[in-house]
Amino acid sequence: MALTTNLRVSVASKQSAALDLGSDESNISRSFAVSLASGTAAGQADRLYSKTHTLAASTNVDLDLAGGVTDANGVTITFAKVKGIYVEAASGNTNNVVVGAAASNAFVGPFGAGTHTLSVRPGGLKLIAVGSADLNAYAVTAGTGDLLRIANSGAGTAVTCHVIIWGTSA
Repeated sequence: MALTTNLRVSVASKQSAALDLGSDESNISRSFAVSLASGTAAGQADRLYSKTHTLAASTNVDLDLAGGVTDANGVTITFAKVKGIYVEAASGNTNNVVVGAAASNAFVGPFGAGTHTLSVRPGGLKLIAVGSADLNAYAVTAGTGDLLRIANSGAGTAVTCHVIIWGTSA
């Protein structure tokens, strides 16, 4: 099964201010694009996980990136390297979605340490991605560094989020 992945992110901002002798304006424009062909080398990916999760108050799910998740066809997949993680929290959430810091065998990847997390506020998103020239990406170590926790930050209400992870099998 072949996989192609295209990621495009752009930011364009314009700031203006009234001055004594006219106005001043500054424009900022940045974009990032990466296209990954099917495979396991630099500029390639061959594994994709995508799922919407609804987590009850104060609960979590640990995604086992080394053989504990399935693709869209229900086939169990194993990541050797992660090239990107996208987490989008539903705008109707009351609590944040917390990514990272599994209690054991935490996937460290881009987090710096097994106890580090990212918080995704309601209606927000977090995106972590490597460029097409990056061969190493973020290593997944089966049995010791393969659990990515997705958690509801608080009590009282459930949260919904969409998680997409892409990477390679080798």
